[in-house]
Amino acid sequence: MASRTVDVTLVSARDLRDVNLVSKMEVYAVVYLAGDPISRERVLADRTGGRNPTWNATVRVTVPASGSGSGALRVLLRTERPLGDRDVGEVILPLTEILAGAGDEPTGATQGAYKVRKVGSNKVRGVLNLSYKLGGVIHPPAGQYQQVGATGYLAAAAAPYASAPPPQQLSYPYPCPPPTMVRPLRISSR
Repeated sequence: MASRTVDVTLVSARDLRDVNLVSKMEVYAVVYLAGDPISRERVLADRTGGRNPTWNATVRVTVPASGSGSGALRVLLRTERPLGDRDVGEVILPLTEILAGAGDEPTGATQGAYKVRKVGSNKVRGVLNLSYKLGGVIHPPAGQYQQVGATGYLAAAAAPYASAPPPQQLSYPYPCPPPTMVRPLRISSR
């Protein structure tokens, strides 16, 4: 399957909703292909920006070259807190938008300002300024990735298992203690 890289430059965010009640927000971003936790790339937190962080950091994510389906590039904004990090909001960029009109060659940077929304909601939490540029399409060499059908997997799974090994004889370094005699309990009836 052909793929290409997307270089996402996170410039800044502004007017983010303050989700820290006690301390100043230290916002960082996590960029990844939705549904692919291996592709996660994190940008260091801005310790001084608060609700208006500035990063100017670039991360690289590999995406399918076709862009077909419901794939999306997700930018999750979080804040560091002593008792666990908290979500500030997210920006979802559909791959069909990113790859629209792009040929197989690398493209120049495309800049934009995107609304930061509450995770799982449509409530606006601020604006994220970013740019992205596409790398060229990478086609794997022919024959490198052969699709294994279900029969290949099932045949390997159905192979007989080896028998269990025989139980081992336990040996103790000391002999068992001799049985002790217990005197019967006398019950007195006065």
